[in-house]
Amino acid sequence: MQRKGLLLLTFLLSTSLAHAENWKELKGDHFIVYYQGEEGFAREVVRKAESYYQDISSDLGYARYSNFWQWENRVKIYIYPTREEFIRVSNEPAWSEGVADYTRKEIRSYMWSQGFLEALLPHEMTHLIFRDYVGFKGEIPLWLDEGVAQWEEPAKRAVVRKTMKSILEKGEAFSLSELTQLQLGGSTETDRAARFYIQAASLVDFLNKEYGSDRFIGFCRGLRDGKNLNEALRFNYPTSMRNLDELEEKWKKYILK
Repeated sequence: MQRKGLLLLTFLLSTSLAHAENWKELKGDHFIVYYQGEEGFAREVVRKAESYYQDISSDLGYARYSNFWQWENRVKIYIYPTREEFIRVSNEPAWSEGVADYTRKEIRSYMWSQGFLEALLPHEMTHLIFRDYVGFKGEIPLWLDEGVAQWEEPAKRAVVRKTMKSILEKGEAFSLSELTQLQLGGSTETDRAARFYIQAASLVDFLNKEYGSDRFIGFCRGLRDGKNLNEALRFNYPTSMRNLDELEEKWKKYILK
């Protein structure tokens, strides 16, 4: 039994190494892109990733850190040659365009994935940067995590502002208390999930546009350091909104004005 286990382990390691030898790589300042197909798409991934990194790190206050995501800490991006290969190896659902592993700092997708360069790449990069900053121990609501990632997709901001106003006018928005408790799962209705993501991005947009990135960064830092939502709001927006109810009130006026 032990010998069979050793043989199986040897086989898996050999297979893994043989598979790894097929990868070619391109290195940027903060990313290493591994690819198996043509180089052109991989070069575009490196270019886009480095550009997004500058924007996202600036928005979230990471531009102040030196050697962040550099050298041995670079994020790895794996680009499979086909969708079928990506689905087979990653074991993702058939509709998946890509996946990120936050603990290993890896992003995986495939060549010419629909929306990868303009949406999925900045979205997953933001998750990685945001979680590097706030960690996993603080009281970080899902709407804040997903809202930041949605907000960093270049094409999303204008769409979110327009769509959110319509949702509010129809009375279909979540209360902020409900939004904070909401967890998405496989059984979540599509429309309900869509409204969640739009409202999450809208709140992040509001906090940044109305009160500036420094206060928003301070708000996130407060959550990281153990404050609850009301405490973090009260500490960083003391004359504007001291709790979720006041945030909701100010946000609605911002959307509807």
